[in-house]
Amino acid sequence: MIYGIGTDLCDVRRIEATLARRGDRFAEKVLGPSEMQVFRARRERSDGRGVRYLATRFSAKEAFSKAVGMGIRAPMAWRDCEVLNEPSGKPMIRLHHALAAWFDARGLRAHVTVTDESDYVASFVVVEHGGSP
Repeated sequence: MIYGIGTDLCDVRRIEATLARRGDRFAEKVLGPSEMQVFRARRERSDGRGVRYLATRFSAKEAFSKAVGMGIRAPMAWRDCEVLNEPSGKPMIRLHHALAAWFDARGLRAHVTVTDESDYVASFVVVEHGGSP
């Protein structure tokens, strides 16, 4: 049964401008530890790839917060919601701390997809209640 659906569209140029103003502090605020490793590695190879990675994660977290219906307020915290990739490349959401406890207590599961094209990234999240993985 669907608990909630969230979507987000993000302008990569906005993320680029924020990084230019605030430096990596913005990335450190938004990304969890595993995401930061990927961000740094991608940015080392190509600044644009790093920026797009950050933009997709920002967008996916916005979509997730909409799907669970709470926005970015406790227990939802940027760094406690990581959007990682399975070995196959499929994106998935890994939650930590109070957010993970809140989510698990409700028996929820999340599905996420992200896409990017030039200046924009988009994310779509479906959160289900009940059922098996």
